Amino acid sequence: MGTSGIVFFVVAAAAPLGATLGAGPVAFSANGTGAPGMYLVAAVVLLLFAVGYATMSRHLTSAGGFTTYIAAGLGDRAGHASAGIALLAYNCMLLGLFGQFGVFAADLLARYGVEVTWQVPAVVALLAVGVLGYLEVNLSAKVLGVLMIAEVLILLVFDAVVISRGGSDGLNVDAFAPSNVLSGTPGIALLFAFTCFVGFEATTIYGEEARDPHRTVPRATYVAVILIGIFYTLTTWAIGLAHGPDAQSAAAEDPVGFVTTANTAFVGALSTEVMEILVVTSVFAVLLAFHNTLSRYMFSLGRAGLLPPALGSTHHRFHSPHRASVVQSVLTLAVLGAFMVAGADPFAQLYSWLVGLGTIAVLTLQTAVAVAVVVYFRRRAGRGGFWQTMVAPMLGAVGLGSGIVLALANFDVLTGITGGPASLLPWLIPVAGVLSLATGMVASLRRRPVRLVAPVVDSADSTAKTPSQAAQKAVD
Repeated sequence: MGTSGIVFFVVAAAAPLGATLGAGPVAFSANGTGAPGMYLVAAVVLLLFAVGYATMSRHLTSAGGFTTYIAAGLGDRAGHASAGIALLAYNCMLLGLFGQFGVFAADLLARYGVEVTWQVPAVVALLAVGVLGYLEVNLSAKVLGVLMIAEVLILLVFDAVVISRGGSDGLNVDAFAPSNVLSGTPGIALLFAFTCFVGFEATTIYGEEARDPHRTVPRATYVAVILIGIFYTLTTWAIGLAHGPDAQSAAAEDPVGFVTTANTAFVGALSTEVMEILVVTSVFAVLLAFHNTLSRYMFSLGRAGLLPPALGSTHHRFHSPHRASVVQSVLTLAVLGAFMVAGADPFAQLYSWLVGLGTIAVLTLQTAVAVAVVVYFRRRAGRGGFWQTMVAPMLGAVGLGSGIVLALANFDVLTGITGGPASLLPWLIPVAGVLSLATGMVASLRRRPVRLVAPVVDSADSTAKTPSQAAQKAVD
């Protein structure tokens, strides 16, 4: 893949339309007029993180993503623990989003006279994602590219119309005034803004399938963060302008129709009907992106020895991590089926609980990577500038660490959990880390050392058809 293919994957994982309709109302109801400013703050924090992340990607190329970087900077034990947290994080996101997709798709079908339960479209989507994940990665990139462009375009049309008309009360930049950005409960708004960016960090996971990864991956990382940041900031600003001074009350009174009502008023009912269809395709794009991310994590961990070695191989024709993809599909079906049998609410429980937990786990990994970048380059003086390897990563770590604190403090708001055993869900993060660490220690005792930091891809290897094959050959 080139830069555009990787960007399609990670921007699709951010679900621009689905995230805007889902997180936007919560941010406005919590923060009021200043909500767009919080998206800008989140973008700046993650851009600081991306500086060190992209710099490190010039030195390490692996489908292991976070786990490889943490192992390289903080040691094998930390890398082993992070592997379990990464699998937990993205599996939670994937499973929760299947619940959201089932609800949205069933509701859309009902409007056209087709009555089905949410389980039917969820299982159909799982099968489609499994097939696309098994095939060549460029096919998935093309599917994601089409879906992403469609959902981004319809929101850009909304932005353009609102701004050209001056909103409901004239153009202004009140959303970015410090007094408004810090009003209400800004912590909740910042937390939901961070949630909307989850997925961009997957740029490094596709390094072994990229053309010239030492240039493509850093470039894709910067492009993805900047594009997502600009898009969310611009769109939430337009939404605020469309509602005017009543944005906070409108978001609190009608969160479901907060965005679509404004779109109907400024663009028209037909556009809103198209938007409601694209919300479903938007969530499907996220499902495909997260499935591919997990497949590559499992491939990397299988190759490293933390998971069964059979997972660390690629298809002879499609060059995809096909076995890892199949295993991921089966695991997803099993866990999703368990939720279905238990009668769990697909949105209030499956989606809210698991996406909330996944968000905290991803923020934990990002903070650890930011620290790992600093440690990695301190041991290798002269291999990166002071800004790229020290200042920016540490500022990013502080910002992301603040996000974790906010997430834990507002876990009930993020998930809707007010008590009971479900309130203990955040403890699954350290549990996953400990179990993964124990697995690595057992492998070492059996004299099967786990090597998360795979050799850097040799682009001059003419016998390998893909970078992943080159890395596999180097390991062999």
